[in-house]
Amino acid sequence: MNRVAGLETEYGCLTHSPAGSFAAVEQVRDWIFGQPEFGLIDVHHRDWDEPPGNGGFLFNGGRVYIDMGHLEYCTPECVTLTDLLKYDRAGDALAVRALRALELDAGTGFIRNNIDHYTGATFGCHENYLVRRSAPLSEANILSLLTFLTLRVLYTGAGRVGSTRAGEARGEAPRPGEGAAFQLSQRADYINNDLYEWVQFNRAIINTRDEPLGDARKYRRLHLLHGDTSVLPHTLLLKVGTTALMLDLLEIDQLPAVELADAVRSFRELSRQPTGPWRVPLAGGKETDALEVLHRFAAAARAELAGRDAETDTLLRIWDATLDALATAPERLVGQVDWITKHWLLEQFRAQENLTWDAPWLKAQDLEFHHTEPDRSLGRALARTDPAWEIPEDVVERALREPPADSRAHARSRVMRLLREFNPPYSIDWEMIGVDGINPLNLPNPFDPEPPELPPWLAEFEAARRAGFPPPALPFTETDPANG
Repeated sequence: MNRVAGLETEYGCLTHSPAGSFAAVEQVRDWIFGQPEFGLIDVHHRDWDEPPGNGGFLFNGGRVYIDMGHLEYCTPECVTLTDLLKYDRAGDALAVRALRALELDAGTGFIRNNIDHYTGATFGCHENYLVRRSAPLSEANILSLLTFLTLRVLYTGAGRVGSTRAGEARGEAPRPGEGAAFQLSQRADYINNDLYEWVQFNRAIINTRDEPLGDARKYRRLHLLHGDTSVLPHTLLLKVGTTALMLDLLEIDQLPAVELADAVRSFRELSRQPTGPWRVPLAGGKETDALEVLHRFAAAARAELAGRDAETDTLLRIWDATLDALATAPERLVGQVDWITKHWLLEQFRAQENLTWDAPWLKAQDLEFHHTEPDRSLGRALARTDPAWEIPEDVVERALREPPADSRAHARSRVMRLLREFNPPYSIDWEMIGVDGINPLNLPNPFDPEPPELPPWLAEFEAARRAGFPPPALPFTETDPANG
């Protein structure tokens, strides 16, 4: 990729424990940061809803914390697609390892999906892409990018049984099970806007919050929350890889000129069509084939970027083959595209057991598709991955502890190991590390594993260590019982 990218995965949790899922999530978080090999717990407030101890950074460059009751894992900053897959898989492996170590795995499991079939609640998989400030954010370019992000659901959707009338869209309580029997996307019912700043109650296809987590003069961060959590490597890498290619075209002002009449409506309607042809209305009043528009995006990427490097050429080859199969023989994508694989599997199961689409048993199988336990995941059991994208398990195992070698995560991990060894009062964030008594270490360049700011900071750290770090500040405590 020509940029840094990362994923934030919020895990669903299923448990038989009377204590409930949140107790299991807390135990897993505490186990992870109770082990000296994985990371450092936050010892400071990060935000009003992230008090000390809520989560922390990992030595692999990623982050684990609790977000609104969910265990959330963030990959480190990744520059290659295979690194992104490797570190995404490391998050699953870490969660599974914690459950086994705590002897909770018999009755508790983590699910990498986006929908609670019982309550209708949703939880996300957020995508993050570094975008250069020089990118021409004209109206035409934004509308073209919006079109691509809408239509990519045809090969990025995770699939789901049923539908939900999202309460935040219509001012009423969510109602699971209404409408479509099967959908391409788990998130489509919850996307209410094409462009919006916040991430809850008015979710958008493009989140406009400008929080670069790096040098704001050079970079911005595209934060996407409309995508599903991918199970199959083919789906995950196509989702991130083709989006990165579109951002490459955006930065050189070469996105195709195409605009949907209503992106949100098209997103929801496409999600309810498990068979083609997939037709979408354009802004000018005409209707067109969604796959033809995606072929236009792929052709533009090929014209500008083919031959750049092996990763790009592999991605373009697999993208073309996927679009061709969607048009002519979608069954060829079983084991590669999540929603097609799930639909095929559930159709076999439904026919064998003589079930209707609203049967609770199908919803249970839907969840099993997403299980993080490798021996239980129906999706991973069916995976057919291109050899160029296969990640051996021993590589994932190393990714539990080791950061990428070619991004800022490498520098952050190196400093964190010093903090683990000498235990000064510290604070850690993606682009800054603070130690009481010395200047903060700023890491403004997400691409740089050996930033020029690091050597002088290490010298300052060593001097402070020899002098003895100042003691940590005492936390504020309320002593007036009248205010309790």
